[in-house]
Amino acid sequence: MESFVQGSHEYLLPATPQGGPWGLGRGGRGWPSSAREIEPNALREEDIDAVVLQRPEEVELCEQLTGRRPGRDLPAVYLEHNTPRSTVPDSAHPLADQARIPVVHVTHFNQLFWDCGRAPTTVIEHGIRDPGPRYTGERATLGVVINEPVRRWRVTGTDLLPRFAAAGRLEAFGMGTAGLPAATGLGPDRLAVRGDLPPDGLHETLASCRAYLHPARWTSLGLSLLEAMHLALPVVVLGTTEAADAITPECGAVSTEVDLLVREAARLLADPEEARRRGAAARAVALERYGLGRFLGDWDTLLGDVVARRMGEPSKEGNRA
Repeated sequence: MESFVQGSHEYLLPATPQGGPWGLGRGGRGWPSSAREIEPNALREEDIDAVVLQRPEEVELCEQLTGRRPGRDLPAVYLEHNTPRSTVPDSAHPLADQARIPVVHVTHFNQLFWDCGRAPTTVIEHGIRDPGPRYTGERATLGVVINEPVRRWRVTGTDLLPRFAAAGRLEAFGMGTAGLPAATGLGPDRLAVRGDLPPDGLHETLASCRAYLHPARWTSLGLSLLEAMHLALPVVVLGTTEAADAITPECGAVSTEVDLLVREAARLLADPEEARRRGAAARAVALERYGLGRFLGDWDTLLGDVVARRMGEPSKEGNRA
């Protein structure tokens, strides 16, 4: 959403006093005024061009709130953020039995592994608003950003952190990181918990780490990884899901062999110039493949096509989503 609302459209964000997953609105973020909060029951009075669905329950909820059925009376796309979580590789997508609502995957790996049946699919890869090349690498530490690392454990590769701590001290950022020392057995000499910082504070603090560690086993492609690359950090990445295609060796190290990654992490921590060189390569890759302009252009094309198919007219700009 941070990137999505930077586009040229008007974005209607359901908001309720209690917030939460069904009414968070802007969530207190400094987004453009075109990202407008709206009370859910007021959606029926709005002239909506298209709806972006992100959870299966939203198909029915959207019809209740707008009086229009997504994919039939209201142009719609379904944005699938996640890798399948069960019966891989035979996971059927919740929208697989219909052909009216395109499923938009955030990685090619996800498109490959989800069985979407009759549903049309496309891929719009992540795009990041460039925070700038802030890298200093002044601290010989490995920065790692994981939300809920104790609860998610093997999914996020939290169990691997003690092995990486053999290469050097870790700095952990993200929601729910307070329990990491007890869960991993790592003391303050091997692990510093920085917690959930606002974006600008995260970028500044992360950029002073020598390298970035991405130990996730099963995820789409972490936005924190792409942010680290934009900052010009060298990256040490578990070569699973989309990371195996998105990261080149010049960016740092990518492999499914953990011992090799630990050795490469230690090498980057010990060699600031090598770390800086690989960080510059990581930034170049991120800007070329995961830039904001490409991301917004892809969404403009898709939304225009979806609306045009419904209206029977050429694509138009400035849609309300």
